[in-house]
Amino acid sequence: MKKAKTCLKVESLSKDFLSENGKVVNALDETNIDVEENDFVCIVGPSGCGKSTLLRIIAGLEKATTGKIYHYGKELKEPTRDIGMVFQQYSLLPWRTVEENIVLGLEFRNKSKKVKSEVAQNFLEMVDMVEFRNAYPFELSGGMQQRVAIARALANDPKVILMDEPFGALDAYTRILMQRELLNIWEKNRKTILFITHSVDEAIYLADKIMIMSRRPGKIREVIDVDISRPRDRANSTYGKMANYILEILEKETFND
Repeated sequence: MKKAKTCLKVESLSKDFLSENGKVVNALDETNIDVEENDFVCIVGPSGCGKSTLLRIIAGLEKATTGKIYHYGKELKEPTRDIGMVFQQYSLLPWRTVEENIVLGLEFRNKSKKVKSEVAQNFLEMVDMVEFRNAYPFELSGGMQQRVAIARALANDPKVILMDEPFGALDAYTRILMQRELLNIWEKNRKTILFITHSVDEAIYLADKIMIMSRRPGKIREVIDVDISRPRDRANSTYGKMANYILEILEKETFND
């Protein structure tokens, strides 16, 4: 069996912030992560444990205090188009149509009109938004806007997609639909995904692996392989046992001194 490649490696990462009163706040401490190529990895942890900070550092949007990040063995020192990011807030440009938002990254790279048109058509079809190509963000539901945001990230052809609670603002039903949609998209292109969520259920439904973070200062406390075949049935007894196990860990991290 062919050994999986390590796509992302985080070594001894820490992050300190300076509070308004001049106190140093340690958000992350000695955080270590290994993500294999094409894996779907979810990160869960108590509120304020540094999940979003970790993702922003990997994306190059913030600097670590100590530690290193490697992408296929090469140390990352600045943002790269090989790593895309999808935020909780859809961050679409309101004056641009759906199609124009999707090809934004290609414009920055000076791609031809023909290339942009072909790429846009491909991803409009993938996220089932062809008939809304000329619509503006304000004309779309939250779920539709997030599909456009995902398509925009994919259109730039990154090797890794970072997702910071992308479905957190959606209602429960739309969230379930978007989980299914995201898995369909992932199975078509097999990008490596690192996905932050507060929902244990969402993590088990989506992930190949779940990384559980400790309370602040955050670090990876445990990594769980989700050995449940897809599509996953929430009524599966293994699903329920895994959820209970993770929730018990999170409860200890949140409330125990």
